[in-house]
Amino acid sequence: MSATLSFTAPTAHGPRDITLAYARVGAGEPLLLLHGIGHHRQAWDPVVDILATERDVIAVDLPGFGQSSALPPGLPHDLPTTNAVLGAFCGALGLDRPHVAGNSLGGLLALGLGRENLVRSVTALSPAGFWTRAERRYAFGVLMGMRRTARSLPLPLVERLSRTAVGRTALTSTIYARPGRRSPEAVVAETLALAHAPGFSETLRAGRSVLFTDDVPGVPVTVAWGDRDRLLLPRQGIRAKHAIPRARLVRLPGCGHVPMNDDPALVARVLLDGSRAQSARALRTSFSTVAL
Repeated sequence: MSATLSFTAPTAHGPRDITLAYARVGAGEPLLLLHGIGHHRQAWDPVVDILATERDVIAVDLPGFGQSSALPPGLPHDLPTTNAVLGAFCGALGLDRPHVAGNSLGGLLALGLGRENLVRSVTALSPAGFWTRAERRYAFGVLMGMRRTARSLPLPLVERLSRTAVGRTALTSTIYARPGRRSPEAVVAETLALAHAPGFSETLRAGRSVLFTDDVPGVPVTVAWGDRDRLLLPRQGIRAKHAIPRARLVRLPGCGHVPMNDDPALVARVLLDGSRAQSARALRTSFSTVAL
């Protein structure tokens, strides 16, 4: 079910009225899904039906992305503000410490929610924030190039490219290891989402000083990385493990930066394992690492 929700968020700049778009399906313990910069909640579509067999799945468009409006004037699109908005969003939906999974920017936000003990478990897929300065400059340069390309291509050309595997590769191979598997409709929609996201520039600007160096105590954490991630290189997962020593580090073979479409079954299994109550208890005492 797709919907919008208006609520008041208690930000560091005072209470503000926010409206976010989201989709909700399934039953069970709540699982909040957070997409990456320039993307939208439909990034999770390949795994939602699998997750919904065990979870009450809530996929949200982050502020300024997808169908969610940008934050009100005066509110920065930074991590503290966005996490405050997400916390208020969960409260408005009546979600009591949901599980959370995020990809890229969404993974960084998920870890922030875990650090604040607002969630039951965290699964972060190629999370941002574990880069060197050079790696961050490279990733931001790629993202800005993708944005410029998306904004410059006429819609008829995007639609024509999306109809062939070669065209889908040209449009999305930076984030997918298997771009030919993405549907033409999805490629068109996410190209438009990237081109028109009002929160893109401010969110990217706010990320220039971001490094995630804190532990996430008391919350089970899984960090998973595609071994064919061309945007945030897999070695950054080792840094995440050093920062969060009790985290479970998982390799996603054959997957790119946005792995949900590359291998839906594998990614869904990683997300469900990370959010299962018995797995959460086990992770507190016995953690395994799969080398990247």
